[in-house]
Amino acid sequence: MAPRRLSDAERLDWLRLSRCENVGPVTFARLMGRYGSAAAALEAIPHLSRKGGLGRPLGLATRAEAEDEMAKTLALGARHVAAGEDGYPEPLRHIHGAPPLLCIKGVAELAARPAVAIVGARNASAAGLKFTRTLAAELGEAGYVVASGLARGIDTAAHQAALAKGTVAVVAGGIGHVYPPENGALFADIATRGLLMSEMPPGAAPMAEHFPRRNRIISGMALATVVVEAALRSGSLITARLAAEQGREVFAAPGSPLDPRCEGSNRLIREGAQLLTSARDVIEALAACPPRIEPVQGSFLEQDEDVLFAGAEAEAEAHDVDDVAHLLSPTPIEVDDLIRESGLAPRTVVGLLLELELAGRLIRHSGGRVSTQ
Repeated sequence: MAPRRLSDAERLDWLRLSRCENVGPVTFARLMGRYGSAAAALEAIPHLSRKGGLGRPLGLATRAEAEDEMAKTLALGARHVAAGEDGYPEPLRHIHGAPPLLCIKGVAELAARPAVAIVGARNASAAGLKFTRTLAAELGEAGYVVASGLARGIDTAAHQAALAKGTVAVVAGGIGHVYPPENGALFADIATRGLLMSEMPPGAAPMAEHFPRRNRIISGMALATVVVEAALRSGSLITARLAAEQGREVFAAPGSPLDPRCEGSNRLIREGAQLLTSARDVIEALAACPPRIEPVQGSFLEQDEDVLFAGAEAEAEAHDVDDVAHLLSPTPIEVDDLIRESGLAPRTVVGLLLELELAGRLIRHSGGRVSTQ
């Protein structure tokens, strides 16, 4: 498939739309499918949000704000790439809720190479760190880029060992915000010899809610995710769960049952993750049965959405959002179930859900489920 190439004006509109209030990645994709361009979507969403029940003007990102973000990004030696453009990992744009735009800095060609994610404990053991360095180096020698989150511990060891052959660091904050501070030198090395990646504005500080979003990018750009030392309540387990939901391979290194840092990774093996003892386990598994990267709803693909959205606007205008809103509750429900219970056409329900989300009355969950706020 030929790479997408946005004009400067289109890129600015994409950035504005992605920074608008209540416009998450899935809503962005839906708006693009419905209106064909970010410019047209920007014109339409004030009306859609009012129809969805928002009693005040929707917060729209201004052209000046978008231009300022782009200028700050370029000043850092970084740039924005859209889903489908060179520099945007191909597997990532197939996931549910793929980020419309990424801010990248470094060797953009690394995004086109097959990647394996390595994640694990921040307070890793010496044995875990040694194993991670060996694993990352061997995966690099086999031609894989190693992706991780630049956190302390396992992430840091993976990046350091893979830097010579290729590593991608997906950060929870902006490209211009070094975190954790002690990884400043590694951050700079990756920005030069590897690739830094974020969906946040360049100066954004990492916040708790940013890390799960960061994790979906790590797992989404990789063919497989490897977990080395993870406690039961660990962000690494979130990454592993996301990888499984995205149809990617999940591996876990076994650890001592007496070490709390290994309780989560050992549980992954018990629940079906592939047991990992060396890089060869990953290399042979991917060679024998590479994951099928297939399109899902809410992904950025050059798919024919005209069938879904043809007539959606007119049909949605003929209905009130309460036709579906009364079926929603704080318990997430699959959109297919909502369509069945409402008795409305799928495209009508999709249009009404879009209005509810823009009004801030709908939450989207993984697996294509929705709920009320």
